[in-house]
Amino acid sequence: MKPRGYMLVGFFLSILLSLVPFSGNFTIAATPTAVAPVSPISFTKGVQKTLLDNGLTVLTKEVHTAPVVSVQVWYKVGSRNEVKGENGISHQLEHLMFKGTKDRPVQFGRLFSALGSQFNAFTGYDETAYFGTVQRDKLEALLTLEADRMENSLVGAEQLKSEKRVVISELQGYENSPGYRLDRAVMRAAFPNRAYGLSVGGTKADVEKFTVEQVRNYYQTYYSPENATLVITGDFATEPALKVVKETFGKLTKRRRGDTKSPLTASPDIPVSASSSSSSVAKKAPIVLKQPGSAALLQAVYPLPDLKHPDVPAIDVMDAILTGGRSSRLYQAVVESGLASSVSGGAAELIEPGWYEIDATAAPGKELGKIAQVIEESLAKLQQQPVTAEELKRAKTQLQASYVLGNQDITSQANQLAYNQTVAGDYKFIEKYLAAIAKVTPAQVQKAAKTYLDPAKQTIGFFEPTQPDGKPGTSSAGSGRTVENFSPGKPVDPAELAKYLPATTAATDSAKQSLPEEFTLNNGLRVLLLSDRNVPTINLSGKIDAGSEFDGNQKAGLANFTATNLMNGTQTKDALTLAKTLEDQGAGLDFSASREGVNISAEALSAQLPTVIETLADVVQHATFPQDQLELSRQRALTGLKVQLDDPNGLGRRVFQQAVYPENHPFHNFPTEESLKGITRDDLLSFYQAHYRPDTTTIALVGDFDPAKVKALLNEQFGKWQVKGKPPVLKVPTVPLPETSTRLNKVIPGKAEAVTYIGYSGISRKDRRFYPALVLNQILGGDTLASRLGTEVRDRQGLTYGIYSAFAAGINPGPFFIQMQTAPGDAQKAIASTIALLKQLREQGVTEAELNTAKRSITNSYPVDLANPSNVSSMILDNATFGLSRTEIREFPEQIQAVTMAQMQQVIQDLIKPENLVIVTAGPGDTVTKGN
Repeated sequence: MKPRGYMLVGFFLSILLSLVPFSGNFTIAATPTAVAPVSPISFTKGVQKTLLDNGLTVLTKEVHTAPVVSVQVWYKVGSRNEVKGENGISHQLEHLMFKGTKDRPVQFGRLFSALGSQFNAFTGYDETAYFGTVQRDKLEALLTLEADRMENSLVGAEQLKSEKRVVISELQGYENSPGYRLDRAVMRAAFPNRAYGLSVGGTKADVEKFTVEQVRNYYQTYYSPENATLVITGDFATEPALKVVKETFGKLTKRRRGDTKSPLTASPDIPVSASSSSSSVAKKAPIVLKQPGSAALLQAVYPLPDLKHPDVPAIDVMDAILTGGRSSRLYQAVVESGLASSVSGGAAELIEPGWYEIDATAAPGKELGKIAQVIEESLAKLQQQPVTAEELKRAKTQLQASYVLGNQDITSQANQLAYNQTVAGDYKFIEKYLAAIAKVTPAQVQKAAKTYLDPAKQTIGFFEPTQPDGKPGTSSAGSGRTVENFSPGKPVDPAELAKYLPATTAATDSAKQSLPEEFTLNNGLRVLLLSDRNVPTINLSGKIDAGSEFDGNQKAGLANFTATNLMNGTQTKDALTLAKTLEDQGAGLDFSASREGVNISAEALSAQLPTVIETLADVVQHATFPQDQLELSRQRALTGLKVQLDDPNGLGRRVFQQAVYPENHPFHNFPTEESLKGITRDDLLSFYQAHYRPDTTTIALVGDFDPAKVKALLNEQFGKWQVKGKPPVLKVPTVPLPETSTRLNKVIPGKAEAVTYIGYSGISRKDRRFYPALVLNQILGGDTLASRLGTEVRDRQGLTYGIYSAFAAGINPGPFFIQMQTAPGDAQKAIASTIALLKQLREQGVTEAELNTAKRSITNSYPVDLANPSNVSSMILDNATFGLSRTEIREFPEQIQAVTMAQMQQVIQDLIKPENLVIVTAGPGDTVTKGN
């Protein structure tokens, strides 16, 4: 049930992981009913399946909850179809699908961005998928573009050369992760003769050798209508949409295809019954990687059957019992015991036989061998004794609720349908799967454990870091000079781009967005409610003014320590009871501290709203911070710190922020080993009592509820929360720009890619320049594929996998920054290119066409954000805490459209300062070009 970051590779992984249901979503078990399905909705109701003459499968589902539509094209080809020597060709082709077509020889990311599409693509083991979500009037345009690149994509020498560099940069970025390197070693050992043992993204050695003919043949073989599924969900009419589909996709021809099964695939040794577990077969010795890194890692893999096997529902229930939340068996055995900082698991149930995986991160000073032993003992207990009725019910509820919560928006619904059709061969599999989950018995779970968790079938790996204490390497001061005489290319003319855009109909009216109801309890707690009865879920976002800006240097990490310990016990419930209260209902409640507050997030089926509110009220008023749990969370925090200092992203951002903000500034503080070790329980209690107050708390709730009943519930649960005195107030000083450019290099041994941050202090959210700055950022680096930075540094020069810019505008001014990932030898050239682009922007400004295109892109994309209830709750909360009107959620597009060229010219002069940059590069030590 749990996706892993390196199973899928694409342009924006953070988006993908929230969408893709990775493991066994399917299968039927013919057993007596034990628990009725909890799912209150049908995932496939209203779906119409159409098969075109050329073999294309089309799934349509009208969902009239928001004026948006999602279009997805999934090809039944992934790394499973690759052979040795061609590992990564599916992923390479995915990148090339954005390079343009014969009739539209432009970067497709720019076309999608111009339409306001929130788009993405990824490669998996069994599939490669492309998807975009737009306002409903852009549906025909999106279909036209997807049909065009299905048959006419440019796969030439020029495109392959530049995109090879980008893919290699991406792959080298993965190499920075010890977990990725351990996974690669374990999977190769577990499946030495199968394509599933290869990395999805490929290897640098193979990618470097790809020829145009190879990639073109692969495209011709697999990107054919009969090997694809097109899914459309959202606010459209089926018959007119199908007419457009037939006019665009229907004219495409079938292409001769080879065998879709990889020559590497052999029948793996999959156990088929409990008797197959054999103690006479010796366990394989662990794979041990001793490399530079931070935390010690464990990964264990066990073979599983394919997703259509009748044991799959029992396997997934087994996984939920083992790793499904804090109350799960492995969490209690290795995390609550202090052996590990984290543990997770997941079943990969695929077209061909897959695997079950367990991952753990050791607590400081704990041995991986001991963790492995305790995990094995827990698995043996599961094999020997039936699970309890309580565990079984909790696991089923979690699984079933996760699908409802994961399908609240139309993009996710389309994703679910496409995945089921492509990988399971039947879009209705989700219904059959959930029905089968409801029927799983304790005996079936025990049998699955005996059958598949066989020690003799296990492949286990240990990552043992060789760098003591996870400390970063020495810092080298770079001059920042380069012999490059870089001159950026002319910015892409939107008018030229417009020639390749399909026509769209009239724009959607965005003024119909419902506004939240706002009220304040007698004690000052602020509440915003937006009832949405379309989906039986609730999404809660909250903020308490108790962020890390109040930490101080000596106690850096205190705010987050306090937040993460809230769920460790109250006056009436211990940590396990609190966890079970939520997990028994399939609900989630989390707290984390940011600079400007403690963030609260919760989601649940709507029937569980009282449980969520009661638990939230209990922990913010009555937390007890037990000492034993405090020590365990301290160990997890120390492990997290080591991981951050060993990650070029984390270390780079820390060094950048501390270079921008002086020591007396609250944004300068970051936790250190010393500060984390020095925080006491008394510190937590004092911070909690001072900063956790109803008059500094805001809650936004969106979902399926009766506002009158919610008001009564909130008054009942929070009404007795009282305050004394006035809340603490912190005056945040203004930060001037550096007088000259500052260049810092931080060396982390063992890394393959460098990460660079470029910028300085920026603006607040209420700054009058915010809206023009947002439009400016869209032009400069708001989109990796469509912006000036992306066009020049990524697309034309191929120097980076990803580059983007942002204004971190909060209650107080946050930094303006540009971030990029490059090969060490490319860092200097990419930095020089970026500075030259900033100078070009400063000297030449932007064109009227760029301004209008950026405004349209932002406003056209905005309704897609509003189509996700989770996004809406966050947006309502942010607007309130930033001091904006509750009508901002409706008026935001108008504010963007009102931006003038004069405002743009002024904001460029005010906020683009190429001579005053802080430049920080973290990663390998050879980022300064030799000879410069």
